Amino acid sequence: MDLTPGQEAIRETVREFAIEEVRPTAREADETESFPEDVWDGLADIGLTAMTVPEEYGGLDVDGTTYAVCNEELAYGQLSVATALSVHCLATSCIAEFGDDDQKERWLPEMADGRPVGAFALSEPDAGSNPAEMSTEARREGDEYVIDGTKQWITNGVRSGVVVLFAKTQSDDPGTVTQFVVPKDADGLEVGKKEKKLGLRASDTTSLIFDDVRIPEANRLTPEGRGLSAALSILTGGRVGIAAQAVGLAQSALDAAVDYADDREQFGGAISDIQAIRQKLAEMYTKTQAGRTLTYDAARRLDEGRPPSMAASTAKYFASEAAMDVTNEAVQIHGGYGYTTDFPVERLYRDAKITTIYEGTSQIQKKVIARELLD
Repeated sequence: MDLTPGQEAIRETVREFAIEEVRPTAREADETESFPEDVWDGLADIGLTAMTVPEEYGGLDVDGTTYAVCNEELAYGQLSVATALSVHCLATSCIAEFGDDDQKERWLPEMADGRPVGAFALSEPDAGSNPAEMSTEARREGDEYVIDGTKQWITNGVRSGVVVLFAKTQSDDPGTVTQFVVPKDADGLEVGKKEKKLGLRASDTTSLIFDDVRIPEANRLTPEGRGLSAALSILTGGRVGIAAQAVGLAQSALDAAVDYADDREQFGGAISDIQAIRQKLAEMYTKTQAGRTLTYDAARRLDEGRPPSMAASTAKYFASEAAMDVTNEAVQIHGGYGYTTDFPVERLYRDAKITTIYEGTSQIQKKVIARELLD
């Protein structure tokens, strides 16, 4: 897909930042399971933490294609960083889309500057792919809501300062899911244990435990019962971002495999001369490029106001599965070295798996696609 000159300039800026500032931190961040906060401050400096904040609140309010470009290039450097940013942008999107003027003024200018970091609390231990089954309750008491429940798989769980929360106002009624903003320092809000994960290790993932947490009515973002439809509409755009991240991750693995194949010598020459290796690289390139094409098609639909649900799910499904295939082949091309931490492809392979799971598993994406086709 052709980009505008402005989008191309943004791509070059983010790619340079990803290569020079993000990628050098990736190995240590993965090994120590710690987020590179200096990188986050750098993201704020170049405006990426403000991508989904309206201009009147200090943001950039970028179009869907630009958002995809930034996610792709940042994931080219390190998926953990791209994931943390995309969740922050989900939170700012919710406040920008559903908040009133007072809520926007309270939260968005500082979030545009990078802090407080945003979190998005939808999933629960027993309600992941089916959020209507959530049990977290926000019951009304006078001019306050009292929140009880546990949220799971929360990116930025430790780092965040503000949480966009989804809870039922009546625990036995799935039609009462409502969206709230909860300050992280609210009394009764506790961060659970930090998950030990296969990949995405630099990104903190925790539970959030709400025990008699009281927030004012002014912190409710949507009318009661409108929270689930709000979540799904925001997640549609979010899936385009995750698809773009999968493309960036795949491109990183492909580039690493090409470089290694040119450098590694066996049987009297570079292994890039071996037909089997050349065919692998051709397949990897094709899958990466196909994922990119689907992703930018979905982004363009967002920009044009066309129904993006099917396109977003198609892009997210294909690009994430392609990332798994491409990173797997990158490890294979590296041979035994690919199985060690001496080369980045083993981390890329571990990281790729999450793209098939978060913001809707591959199976959920296929369900959406089939529904659009048949129903």
